[in-house]
This record gives sequence, structure tokens and C-alpha cells, in this order.
Amino acid sequence: MRKAEIIRKTAETSVKCTLDLDGTGENTIATGVGFLDHMLTLFAVHGRFDLMVQCQGDTWVDDHHSVEDIGIVLGQCITECLGGKNGIRRYGSMFLPMDEALVLCALDLSGRSSFHMDVHFAAEKIGTFDTQLVKEFFLGLTRSCPMSLHFREMAGENDHHVAEAMFKGFGRALAQAVELDSRLNGAVPSSKGVLA
Repeated sequence: MRKAEIIRKTAETSVKCTLDLDGTGENTIATGVGFLDHMLTLFAVHGRFDLMVQCQGDTWVDDHHSVEDIGIVLGQCITECLGGKNGIRRYGSMFLPMDEALVLCALDLSGRSSFHMDVHFAAEKIGTFDTQLVKEFFLGLTRSCPMSLHFREMAGENDHHVAEAMFKGFGRALAQAVELDSRLNGAVPSSKGVLA
């Protein structure tokens, strides 16, 4: 059972997240940030993860604290679901097309945090959502679930499509990486014998 529930409360946000890596894509997302709700729904559906996220945050300040803290909590859920990472494939990658946009997402559940994002949004906002918060979300996630995570924009004009390609691609790449490989017989996929 690769499931987790994490609750994080600070003076700025209250976040609850449940995650099942072996789900069907069922999701209930209510973050108080509409665009992030949309992106997390795409992540869950395309990764086939069952995901519930609830957040009450100080969005009257702006969306930054909520978006970052949700990234942190989702990362903590992934970490808890994976335990010692026995038997997982470890690596995942996806070239994700979304209309005119094309984004590469590649990741390694190495236990070491490294985030690289070669994606350039044309505008400061998508609707009311600050485009720079996409990076903050994934920074929070990779700090609490240490992995090497790379995004590279190969093509794109519409910022909404580029962001969609990132979250869908991340869902697909993560699904590959957490998949159990029967050839490993439960071993950790590392020549060191540990992913940390």
C-alpha cells in the first residue's frame, strides 16, 4: 500500500494532502488557487495517482505561500509513499506535447535534490496566477522529496499550454519512476544499495 497523508500547518497555510501512487487518477483538489487546482488535477489524472489536496492559505497576501507549501506537502507524501524505494524503476522521462508547446520532463528519484528549469514564460501571469510560482512549486516539492528534476521547453507560445505540459509531463515521468520493476525483486535500484 503506497499511500500517505500529510498535514502541515503554519501561520500562513493549512495544507492536507493524501496520495496513492497506485491509483486511477481520482482527485479532489481545493487549494484556493484556481490555476494550481487545474494543474494538480492534470498531474493526478495523467500520472494515474489518487490525490486529495486541501489548502487554506493567506491568499489575500498573494498565492506564493499556498503554492510553495502545497509543493512541500506533496513532496512529503511522495517520500512517505516510496519508503526505502525498494523495487522502483527510479528514473522517468516524458516529452509532453500540448498543442504548440512541447516540454521535456526527466527525473531521478536519487534522494538528492537538484532542480533545473529551462522554461521561459512570456507573461507574468496566467489569468491571476503568477507564472514564477510554477518554479516555486517544484522547488518546494524537490526539497521535500529529494530528486533530480529537469524541465526543458522545446517549443511553446501559450503560457497556459507550457505549464500544462510541465504538470502532465511530471505526472507521466513520476509514474514511470515509481513503477515497480519485477526484475529488481524488491532491491533498491542503486549500485550503492541505497537512494539517499
